Amino acid sequence: MCGRYALNTTAAGLIEHFQLLACPDFGPRYNIAPTSQIPVIRFKPDAGRVGQLVRWGLIPSRAEEPTSKLNNARGETVAGKKQPYYIHPTDADFFAFAGLLAAWKAPYGQTIVSTCIITTGPNEVMAPIHDRMPVILAPDQYDAWLDPGNQDIEALKAVLRPCSAEVISAYPVSPVINSGKVEGLACIKPIGTEDAP
Repeated sequence: MCGRYALNTTAAGLIEHFQLLACPDFGPRYNIAPTSQIPVIRFKPDAGRVGQLVRWGLIPSRAEEPTSKLNNARGETVAGKKQPYYIHPTDADFFAFAGLLAAWKAPYGQTIVSTCIITTGPNEVMAPIHDRMPVILAPDQYDAWLDPGNQDIEALKAVLRPCSAEVISAYPVSPVINSGKVEGLACIKPIGTEDAP
């Protein structure tokens, strides 16, 4: 689950949609793979929401080497599925995935900030495709999730559930997306299921 994802916007698009103070520049991507640098949104006290580029693949702070990584909170990937799907918002520009951040410091001083996507059970759209899906946050949940001072564990746990089926849509795409060398709009072009391997 979440072995690839697309972000077909720019830093300016994220700044506008998520009301960020700043975000590093990046270009549209249609086949983002683990270990890529990806934008995440953080809340800085006394400042507000900001974008930051971090490594996708969580490196636990206790890891001895930076090769230890977790792409999703349960570690599922789509490598075993023959037919990939493009999962996208039904009536919005973006999904906001709930995630975790960790800062790993090497013995020689380098610090790598990394992230993973939190997954949960599937909703009705995802159930025929996979037994897990990302936790997708609603706009009214952003502040509570991003607040580093929020210690209401039970309220945060309540967010970690499947979103409504009406929020997402899905269609099959070419298996070529399983190669990290493939990029561009072809990665999200729909194909007929009869063409799937």
